Amino acid sequence: MNTEYHHPLSSSTAANCKVKTARDETIGSIKDLMIDTENGHVLYVVLEVDSGFFNLDSTYLALPWEAFNFNTKQKDVVMVRVEIDQLEHAPGFDKDNWPVGPQHEFVASVHEYYRFDRRESIR
Repeated sequence: MNTEYHHPLSSSTAANCKVKTARDETIGSIKDLMIDTENGHVLYVVLEVDSGFFNLDSTYLALPWEAFNFNTKQKDVVMVRVEIDQLEHAPGFDKDNWPVGPQHEFVASVHEYYRFDRRESIR
């Protein structure tokens, strides 16, 4: 996460933010944050895609925390640091079928797909 303010961010504040690209294209909003219960780190962010975006109406996308920039001029907007064409085939899951159980492989595939390194402490 990039921020010049270095203040905590509540999950409810994050979930109320619109997600946009650097080209000001609205993708959707943050649905949830998946947190590792062993160390408290965010494993990935669940992105709820706006209706009609790449016909992904029933899919949530999983993105690394590092893929977002919360330091924007608009407090209710989060910028995603991923190209829109990469989101089209991004790792995700059906709204009614969230990943369960050990998710090490899923989390690794999310970070590998977007080419963001996982923080050393969560490997």
